[in-house]
Amino acid sequence: MNTLKETKVGETVKVVKLHGEGAVKRRIMDMGITRGVEIYVRKVAPLGDPVEVTVRDYELSLRKADAEMIEVESV
Repeated sequence: MNTLKETKVGETVKVVKLHGEGAVKRRIMDMGITRGVEIYVRKVAPLGDPVEVTVRDYELSLRKADAEMIEVESV
């Protein structure tokens, strides 16, 4: 299982599954991250937090903890 946290800069991946419960999962889905959507990893901060991605034609910064909840596969 690969997560968005493990994805390298410059890679494009597709969301397979969202882990997490309740409000946390709902917040991730409200940001436009749903099953089947493609995510491009733009930057990772020096200490790994946050991760800057492009999803649905807009830029988004995610915390490391949130990125761990997003299971992805290579495109």
